[in-house]
Amino acid sequence: MKNRSAAAAALAGLVLLTACATPAPPVVPVPAGAAASAPAAAAPAFTLQVQAPAPLKALLEQHLDLARVARLSGEDAVDDTEWLRLQAGAPAQARALLQTEGHFNAQVQLERDAANPAHLQLRVEPGPLTRVAGFSLVTEGALDRDIAARQPAALALRDALRSSWPLREGTPFRNADWAAAKSALMGRLRSAGYAAAELAGSDASVDASTQQAQLLLVADSGPLFRAGDIQVQGLVAHDADMVRQQAGFGPGTPLTETLLLDYQERLQKTSLFDNVTVSFTPDPAQAGATAVQVQLREMPLRQATLGLGFSDNTGPRVSVEHTHRRPFGWAAIAHNKIELGRDRRAWEGELSSHPGERFYRNLLGWKVERLASDSDVVLSQRLRLGRTQDTPGIERLYFVELENATQSSTGTAAAQRSSAQALSGNYHLVLRRLDNVLLPTRGYTLSLQGALGQAHSSSAASGPFTRLYGRLTGYWPLGQRWYGQARLEAGQVFKRSDVQVPDTLAFRAGGDDSVRGYPYRSLAPTVNGVLDSGNVLFTASAELARPLWTSMPSLWGAVFIDAGRAAADWSGLKPALGYGVGLRWRSPVGPLKLDWAWGDELQQGRFHLSVGIAF
Repeated sequence: MKNRSAAAAALAGLVLLTACATPAPPVVPVPAGAAASAPAAAAPAFTLQVQAPAPLKALLEQHLDLARVARLSGEDAVDDTEWLRLQAGAPAQARALLQTEGHFNAQVQLERDAANPAHLQLRVEPGPLTRVAGFSLVTEGALDRDIAARQPAALALRDALRSSWPLREGTPFRNADWAAAKSALMGRLRSAGYAAAELAGSDASVDASTQQAQLLLVADSGPLFRAGDIQVQGLVAHDADMVRQQAGFGPGTPLTETLLLDYQERLQKTSLFDNVTVSFTPDPAQAGATAVQVQLREMPLRQATLGLGFSDNTGPRVSVEHTHRRPFGWAAIAHNKIELGRDRRAWEGELSSHPGERFYRNLLGWKVERLASDSDVVLSQRLRLGRTQDTPGIERLYFVELENATQSSTGTAAAQRSSAQALSGNYHLVLRRLDNVLLPTRGYTLSLQGALGQAHSSSAASGPFTRLYGRLTGYWPLGQRWYGQARLEAGQVFKRSDVQVPDTLAFRAGGDDSVRGYPYRSLAPTVNGVLDSGNVLFTASAELARPLWTSMPSLWGAVFIDAGRAAADWSGLKPALGYGVGLRWRSPVGPLKLDWAWGDELQQGRFHLSVGIAF
């Protein structure tokens, strides 16, 4: 037997039965002898027991009219006539409900308990599941014309729609899955630039004798919407041309969802707007040149932030940040940050232009820092001139930098002091492929740095150097609410042995976000009894974490192992091990991380705490 559109017919029957079963408010008859003692809200006069597999039992108990009425009592209960009518229609209604779950050969029997006539049993044998035997997609409209013309983009979209179809051959056929799959396909078609796409038709042909379903979907794509003018609203202090330059596309470009979201993200990353919406009105009459609407709300021109924090690396700290988004009327952002802490004191600043063509910014940056450790104090100054380019998932930085660093040893009988300067050309690249930038659980980040320059020192020879550095961090969901994280980090300064570069360009390891279980910057070579920065660096880390409680998904527990060190050369690099346990909490006022790690070389444990609060 072959049922055309059986799922749809089943639902229609279900609606009809439900409409006929609307109860009137009669009184439930009770035995005469019990009339005087029966309370006004008595237990149900009739009961129904459904015998079926658990998921189907829940479906029938929720949607079957007979089950619903059996739960009524007192003045809400139905009379005997209505009860008998519902009994007669129950098997058919149950089969219609079961068909929505893919059971088209279900056997349903309604039986009365001989010992208790008011008790009914609905016995269900669902039979085999109907499975998808095939799927056909028919396109109409502009997409179909482009496919006939063998346009590569149209062919790729058609193939993508087919390959993403979830109801593949052999998949159980359920009405809810069928509806969701149609909705998802049409959503993907609309997001590909066919914003007026409509479902022109669909059919599920079910052969109940073979338990197979043939699926057909007809999608009318409508026109392909292409970009026209960009209309900007909400500007007060900033330039509309700058906003348009962040689009990255010109007239005639298909208006896909990804295109608009990338544009919206670029505007948000300018740090000029606190609300950005990029959209268009899908009017088929204007599809060839559709106006793109950009609605903006500017951030305050001046903004100050006070921060408090603590890190195991540098101790407690307080910071003040100030941002001006149009200093002296220039199309630029001036940012300054002053930090005062136990071990670190710094002033960092940057003057960067508003982004222009190809998303470039020009920048001038400066930094003065005093960094103290158990063995030395490093005072450094830096001046940087360059350009940045932020594109989706990739950040690039090109700059020329002048760096000076003075290192003074502490805690030794004879204090030692050395200084070095360097002028270098640099290129930095950051690649992000993450599901969530703030709290990633899947993806990776890659940071690469390269520098070529000339170094000069008061206590060593001058000469050229090359600096290379890389850091790769990966995130994976492992199942059962477990998540993995791993990191590899390596760097090297290439130079003659008699050339000294500024301490800030060399490497040290140890501390939070490096090798836990050891003091900050303590894993480095020793020269004449004084800790010094190394020419090579290697660290690695692996971590497993999971939420501790379902009721508090933001609180995670973790176990980890770290290894690494900085050294004068690779032959002298013997990684130090650290391992332990920790807590992770994404709090409303800032991220917090608490770790306890055992330093294998030190044979002692150490806490690492990091928290920051911005006001």
